[in-house]
Amino acid sequence: MDLTIHTSSLPHDDPDAALAFYRDILGFEVRSDVGHGKARWITVGPASQPETSILLAPAAADPGITEAERSTILEMMAKGTYGWILLATHDLDATFDKVQASDAEVVQEPMLQPYGVRDCAFRDPAGNLVRIRELRSGTE
Repeated sequence: MDLTIHTSSLPHDDPDAALAFYRDILGFEVRSDVGHGKARWITVGPASQPETSILLAPAAADPGITEAERSTILEMMAKGTYGWILLATHDLDATFDKVQASDAEVVQEPMLQPYGVRDCAFRDPAGNLVRIRELRSGTE
């Protein structure tokens, strides 16, 4: 098989705040913005990787979930335990400084993990964990 990652999804509860974070702070390009009000499905991704995207979807918008499930999802998002993504960069310190300057919630400053990866972590406006690892020779 020849599979690639095309799109991954993260929930949002405020499309404008999600756009400000992923477009204006992280620098992703907006590929689509469909819907209206808070019910917007926004696709973003790095300009250098047009084949890979993140879908920022309204939280708990699936009509197949129950009200109890919807409530659980929103509670987990508020605690920051529902969605997460792992990004990578060659310059972790500069990336950390830029994101930190935006007043994003810092979860972890850049550090070398016991398993050999140097990374940092933030929360996006919806509470999703955004980990950013440093790309080094042999770890890409």
